[in-house]
Amino acid sequence: MAVVGVGIDVCEIARFTESCRRTPALVTKLFVEAERDRPMSSLAARFAAKEALAKALGAPAGMAWHDAEVVSEETGRPRFVLRGTVLAQADRLGVGSVHLSLTHDGGIASAVVVLET
Repeated sequence: MAVVGVGIDVCEIARFTESCRRTPALVTKLFVEAERDRPMSSLAARFAAKEALAKALGAPAGMAWHDAEVVSEETGRPRFVLRGTVLAQADRLGVGSVHLSLTHDGGIASAVVVLET
């Protein structure tokens, strides 16, 4: 397997929370329904994950937020479900595996994404 892309992003949880409170439609724009019931720190980490994924994919225009959903496996391990515009870009790049790591501590949420063939 070869690395196709790497992305990292950080998100200040308090700032993200304030943005969502100020603009409630933001949560609907960024997250699918299944993601929305999580605590704000978890949503901030998922936002960072989507940003990191976009960077790893080369940040092409036209990708939809809802086309990258972060889900948790039974073990708690996060992973992406890709569809639509995001899946199309991953396919163009020959992505076979998407690795995701999330964390939130000390008021910061962060995510790292590694894409492999």
